[in-house]
Amino acid sequence: MPTSKSKSRAKKPPKRVLVLPDLEQAKAAVLNSLTSASGQRTYDHAITEFVAWYCSEPRLAFNRTVVLRYRIHLEQRHYAPATINLRLAAVRRVAYEAADAGLLSPELAASIRRVKGVRRLGVRLGNWLTAEQGRRLLRTEGPLTLRGLRDHAMVALLLGCGLRRGEVLALELQSIQQREERWVIADLLGKAGHVRTVPMPDWVKGSIDAWTTAAGLAQGRAFRAINKAGRVWGEGMTAKVIWDVVKGAARHAGIEKLAPHDLRRTCARLCHVAGGELDQIQFLLGHVSIQTTERYLGCSRGSGAPSTTPWALSPKRQPDQRSAKGQTAKIVSPWRLMRINIRRGVEPLESSAIFRRAFRHHTSQAEAGLPQTVRNAQPVSQSGVVYEKRF
Repeated sequence: MPTSKSKSRAKKPPKRVLVLPDLEQAKAAVLNSLTSASGQRTYDHAITEFVAWYCSEPRLAFNRTVVLRYRIHLEQRHYAPATINLRLAAVRRVAYEAADAGLLSPELAASIRRVKGVRRLGVRLGNWLTAEQGRRLLRTEGPLTLRGLRDHAMVALLLGCGLRRGEVLALELQSIQQREERWVIADLLGKAGHVRTVPMPDWVKGSIDAWTTAAGLAQGRAFRAINKAGRVWGEGMTAKVIWDVVKGAARHAGIEKLAPHDLRRTCARLCHVAGGELDQIQFLLGHVSIQTTERYLGCSRGSGAPSTTPWALSPKRQPDQRSAKGQTAKIVSPWRLMRINIRRGVEPLESSAIFRRAFRHHTSQAEAGLPQTVRNAQPVSQSGVVYEKRF
């Protein structure tokens, strides 16, 4: 009995070398799986850069070794670790979609997804403005043209409300509402679809009213493009306009290297200096993680912002904190003291007693605000103070 052609036909193995049409198909699948417009724009650029590098060498197999070579290529161009990790994430997504479409073997896709990114050493310092620099940035001189009113309103919104560029461009006039006798941006749709309500200062509302009154806007997008004739045109504008507006205002105020996102950091920093709580600033900025808010404020680096930890672990050394033998007291929290005692072999019952004494002593010293000074240095004292010897 003759066998059928379907049984005798062997299964076609997946490809190892992806050509340009295969890469374009995987790229389209990756972009269609993203819901954010900024994410689609970022991944589109990252995948286009990888395809240009991948197609520069003929007959290059798409495997783990190639992705490692691409990472070395990015490192040689002195890109930041965040940029390199973003490019590698886009390549991993391409491998996943190619394997899902049958263009790449699952084993190769799994090996590509195991390529690690670049380790980030340290934290980059952000850029903030002082209150005086913020006033200079908002100060307008010369004739009040329609373009000048729009630019001033955008800068005021970035600095006073801490919005992102995309949130400023997508702001609707209907969202500016009055709640409990205060102006707010109600139900603002932010990054990753998170909804929040942002309070709006009166001087920001006045700047927006001056712009909308002069432009004759009552609904729709709050900010529109202006043509060469000085008239409002279209239903919106691109993010590049905000870059040009911020750079122009910074040049007028004598400030160098200022980005739109720096105004968002400045808003958070000024709120924190004025006494705002960390969770309130997190809600204002729309952050999911509190660590992101701390990086915006510079709390973890000790760059001038108040400490967010409940215990002052390392106070600055003062002249009256030195003892006669050159030893400086260092206050340690009770929880850290208990861990130190356990590592040194102290019994749990005795460690708990020391913990209670340290808690009472630490609380009384924190309330009194007095410096800790001693003469006889010991590794751990019963009062909850650990002394560090200075040579």
